[in-house]
Amino acid sequence: MDRFDAMSVLLAVVDAGSLSAGARQLRAPLATVSRKVADLEKHLGVPLVLRTRRGLSLTEEGRTFVAASRRILEELDAAERQASGDHGALRGGLHVTAPVAFGERHLLPISLQFLKEQPNINLRLTLVDRQINLADEQVDVALRIGHLTDSALITTRVGSVRRVICASPEYLARRGVPRQPEDLARHDGISFQGFATAPEWRYRRDGPAFAIEPHPKLAVNTTEAAIQAAMAGIGIIRALSYQISDQLRSGALQELLTEFAPEPLPVNVMHGPADPLSLKVRCFLDWILPRLRARVAD
Repeated sequence: MDRFDAMSVLLAVVDAGSLSAGARQLRAPLATVSRKVADLEKHLGVPLVLRTRRGLSLTEEGRTFVAASRRILEELDAAERQASGDHGALRGGLHVTAPVAFGERHLLPISLQFLKEQPNINLRLTLVDRQINLADEQVDVALRIGHLTDSALITTRVGSVRRVICASPEYLARRGVPRQPEDLARHDGISFQGFATAPEWRYRRDGPAFAIEPHPKLAVNTTEAAIQAAMAGIGIIRALSYQISDQLRSGALQELLTEFAPEPLPVNVMHGPADPLSLKVRCFLDWILPRLRARVAD
């Protein structure tokens, strides 16, 4: 068995989502692809993929082996290109994830420039307002906002964002401007649901932080819906600073209770504990980290 070939076949199947899709991508018979995956599992003595009606999923051993296979094949490709005198562009795919609004505003423009510099890189950018498991989703790099709990990942801080309470001038003219956090109990609010990084209704004084929420007039599950509702005068919104920076600048929304704002939330770039890190991931990180720091600082 050619183990390098078997690794390549397995990665194609995993990336495509099924044996049949992997076979189409490789332009190989399905029976051949299925046999190579089965031979690899037999050689290792453990199942790597679980076949289901919806496609396939990786076992715990499969996730570990797939990550190692990617690294090995990338290093092999880099070694071959170096030996042949091809020191040019990087090759292969990258999977990156970030929160929707932050990704669209900051990460996407930086990534597009990276792709222009590296035309042989294929980038999959998943923008979702929830935390996804890097190993399960085959993610190379993740950008996350908030305090981290997964100590197994390697993190690099690129800045911070503020938690902002705000409302439209029309709402404030109608209902009055809250001067103390306690005043919020007499106001209508717009809340987020289903967001891992949704800002809390928390405040600071001289003592420990405390929480007070307005009356839940409207609950939504997208940032844009909450912002539109706030601009329409429905109630007070809690948001992260980058999400409503344009509205604050234009005056469509007015920031409230700034002297009681909690500590800013950290912005981190994360990746798995691969050692050594693949060349394409290392170059991508070298590209985005200083540029993200500059954009977040602005």
